[in-house]
Amino acid sequence: MSDIPGFWAVIPAGGAGTRLWPLSRAGHPKFLHDLTGSGRSLLQETLDRVEPLAAGRVVVVTGAAHADAVREQLPSLGAQSVVAEPSPRDSMAAIGLAAAFVEARDPEAVIGSFAADHVIPDAEAFRSCVAEAVEVARDGQVVTIGIEPTHPSTGFGYIQMGRAIPGAPSARRVRQFVEKPDERRATAYLSTGEFRWNAGMFVVRATTLLDLLHRWHPELAGGLRAIAADPSRLDEVWPTLEKIAIDHAVAEPAADIGVVAVVPGDFAWDDIGDFASLSALLPEPAAGEGPRVLGDASLVHSVDSTGLVSPRGGRPVAVVGLEDVVVIDSGDAVLVTRLDRAQDVKKVVERLKEQGRTDLT
Repeated sequence: MSDIPGFWAVIPAGGAGTRLWPLSRAGHPKFLHDLTGSGRSLLQETLDRVEPLAAGRVVVVTGAAHADAVREQLPSLGAQSVVAEPSPRDSMAAIGLAAAFVEARDPEAVIGSFAADHVIPDAEAFRSCVAEAVEVARDGQVVTIGIEPTHPSTGFGYIQMGRAIPGAPSARRVRQFVEKPDERRATAYLSTGEFRWNAGMFVVRATTLLDLLHRWHPELAGGLRAIAADPSRLDEVWPTLEKIAIDHAVAEPAADIGVVAVVPGDFAWDDIGDFASLSALLPEPAAGEGPRVLGDASLVHSVDSTGLVSPRGGRPVAVVGLEDVVVIDSGDAVLVTRLDRAQDVKKVVERLKEQGRTDLT
């Protein structure tokens, strides 16, 4: 897919990824790491996917603490293409701020928001979906990309698809967004064939997004447009903005009035939410047995063991007689758990914060 005129890619780069501690931390979150063994960070891989569609029209929105690291990893972007949030205000403020800046430059522009920490191996299939989404968005629709579920996940929200949109190759109306379900409901969703995972990808005209936001949250929309009109007011206005996710602020109410569409995405996708999902993305051990390794495999010594080992601390790591073990050595901290307890790693971070160990979180 080639450059799409009038299309801007927005990359929200936030979050601490606490379930991937001690690799991911508040000061160096997961999007700045190479977690696939590609030699590129998740952020760099995201830019690689979207830049062919939006050459010279990419905006990254990140926290002020990470702005320098983002600029260092993405030297091809100009200084004005990295927008630093003074403090976290959730996804609506972040994406809306980028939309306001784009709207000020090009009122007819279509933006696409794609998180910095997702893994999508088939970049061409992804770009094909985005190209269709852009064309649907030009008609005033809010468009999301719905991922084909591979299992009844309880960790993702879902999108229920409705009738086909005339003239579009695959786009459908969105009947509703559904919050993370329990396993019984997730299984029922998959049995209907009508539901897709909500990966949080949105394609919409910048003006449409802000106008819809103004309909339900006028002060937030007004504040974002005020910053775009006078960027020197960022520090003044930003702390007054409402904290709310884009799903709740715009996507869900817009679906209720029939202006949201979904383009089905049949490509592999993962948001690497924990070490279990990370393990599934890494290649099988070269010897055909032993744990999967993120980092220098020569440092890992395994006997009758499976799971995931990351020797980022540079020291040899030995595992003996353990199934589905997770061993993460970051140099200043070591995590040992099991793949089926990967979601609980965030509890370690919570306790470290309670103890005031900001050096480790």
